[in-house]
Amino acid sequence: MSLSALTLLAAEADRVSLTSQTRIIAAVLAILFMLLILDLIRRDRLQERYSVIWFAAGLAMLAGAAFPGLLRFVADLMGVRDTNVALFSIVLLLLLGLALNFSVIMSRQAAQITRLAQERAIERAKEQAAREALEGRLNGRREGEDAPDPDRST
Repeated sequence: MSLSALTLLAAEADRVSLTSQTRIIAAVLAILFMLLILDLIRRDRLQERYSVIWFAAGLAMLAGAAFPGLLRFVADLMGVRDTNVALFSIVLLLLLGLALNFSVIMSRQAAQITRLAQERAIERAKEQAAREALEGRLNGRREGEDAPDPDRST
């Protein structure tokens, strides 16, 4: 093969080419994904603050289906020759960011659960002490009623 043929092949390989059928399927999947997110919010399965990330991912999928050259632009910004590597890197960074975000949330909730359990244990101890003090006073009165009063003469 000549050098010009290799250059032409390299230029063709760099271009992102999606058939119209693939673009339509990708757009439909992105729209279905966003509808799923909205349905999860409606059924109180997903809080709104987390849904923003997922909805943005759905919009990015839709943008990628509508404008396949956008991935080439992002790959050029990243300094990556292959669009597959750029897409994989973007998805990997997104997943790492989500994992970190959810780890922070889980840590915060674990600390909150510990604090609430400690507060509840303190409340139970106070209730138990109050109940025992009340029972002690009631038992003391009952014993006092049964015994004759030494100051009284009958």
